[in-house]
Amino acid sequence: MTEENGIPTVVTASRIIAAPARTVFELIADPAQQPRWDGNNNLAEAAAGQRVRAVGDVFTMTLTNGGIRDNHVVEFEEGRLIAWRPSLQGNQPPGHLWRWEVDRVDDAHVRVTHTYDWSRLTDEKRLQRARATTSDMLLASADRLAELAESNDQPPPT
Repeated sequence: MTEENGIPTVVTASRIIAAPARTVFELIADPAQQPRWDGNNNLAEAAAGQRVRAVGDVFTMTLTNGGIRDNHVVEFEEGRLIAWRPSLQGNQPPGHLWRWEVDRVDDAHVRVTHTYDWSRLTDEKRLQRARATTSDMLLASADRLAELAESNDQPPPT
């Protein structure tokens, strides 16, 4: 595990969700849905029509503090994996990464793993917040994602 002054620079949380992989992945891959399950209440909104489909896609989010972030997709496997590097709108990403992995357990269950990796973060202004990101914070998002996926309150898969 990579660390900086005893603080892990890669933080992970994982849990089982009682929903099909397609249902869970649609909630992650559609940025317009992300504020519904963001466990840190950091995401305010994203315009519809930005569903991620490939590495190289960029989707834009408005944060609760009014900031706007471009999210550069760097890993993608339909139905299973998505990862992005956020940046200030119009700028290059400073090096941190958010990853979601959806692994099928059976037809009705998946294991979701949420990772925050700031081992390559170069923006000094982001380091304090990166150091404060814990697996409990990641699990809060996974738990809210599970609530939504396990309920009947999710959008139809696209």
